Amino acid sequence: MPEKSRLRQALSRWADSADQHQRDLRQSHATPEAVAIADAPEREQVIVSGVLRTVTLRPRGGVPALEAELDDGSGVITVVWLGRRRISGVDPGRSVTVAGCIGRQGGVPIMFNPRYELRP
Repeated sequence: MPEKSRLRQALSRWADSADQHQRDLRQSHATPEAVAIADAPEREQVIVSGVLRTVTLRPRGGVPALEAELDDGSGVITVVWLGRRRISGVDPGRSVTVAGCIGRQGGVPIMFNPRYELRP
């Protein structure tokens, strides 16, 4: 029985640390002009800010496309720059602010060719 107790304690600590990480992300990337990804309306110009979790070169329709997952602690959005193989400074772990219209593809929020600003 004590083993289950230790396992539960370990899982609880892990879940608490994951929740804390998400709260820290939301707090550190909140800006007056940025909207939380979870609250961002579709088909309207919005600004969102967060950390790039992944950056991948993934062709779309025969055109090169740089695709990234942006996480702000409230949610994740896929950001796609069509016709780009690489953007200097756009790397996993980098803080970025993007501006554009959000759509949905397969139930996932997505933004194509946004304006972007690399943050320190």
